[in-house]
Amino acid sequence: MSRRPARAEHPRGPGGDAAADRVLTLPNLISFVRLLGVPLFLWLFLVVEADVAAIVVLAIGGTSDWVDGWIARRLGQVSRLGELLDPLADRLYILATLLAFTAREVVPWPFTAALLARELLLLGSLAVLRRHGYGPPPVHYVGKTATFLLLAAFPVLLLAAATTSVTATTAAAIGWGLAWWGLVLYWVAGAMYVVQAARLVRAARRGVAA
Repeated sequence: MSRRPARAEHPRGPGGDAAADRVLTLPNLISFVRLLGVPLFLWLFLVVEADVAAIVVLAIGGTSDWVDGWIARRLGQVSRLGELLDPLADRLYILATLLAFTAREVVPWPFTAALLARELLLLGSLAVLRRHGYGPPPVHYVGKTATFLLLAAFPVLLLAAATTSVTATTAAAIGWGLAWWGLVLYWVAGAMYVVQAARLVRAARRGVAA
């Protein structure tokens, strides 16, 4: 029984698969710019310790999470490259920010460990799927919501760490509220991906057995 890697369906407009294979699109350009923001943030935050500039870069990179996908759907420029770049940029922002924040003690290491453990769980699931001929499952809205909450929480937490006034107390309360909800939903999404992967693997094994 033949199997094809699971992937999201692309809208069929003029050009069909050719449109899905395009590289030079506005959404992809936005995703590339977001990727460049990751090393810029790390340099500002860890090397020169320009916290205000780091907050700005992080806020722009995090809050623009939805922009590339929205533009791709509006302009009919959904592409396979874009489907890879968007979650890659999100994941790199989360991981880079976590490691940088942990290094400067903005967030405690148990919080970082909890998020990294989820990433390891997802990587293991993806490895199993690829071994059975499947690609990564489509991004679920729960995962997108979790990512948005985490990326919104990080600049607020950095603002709390960079100030020493009532603003810091308020920012810390808001930031940690967003961060903990993001962590919970991140694990919920991870569990959903694991269940989906298990179903695909069982279906593949039944097909081989038949």
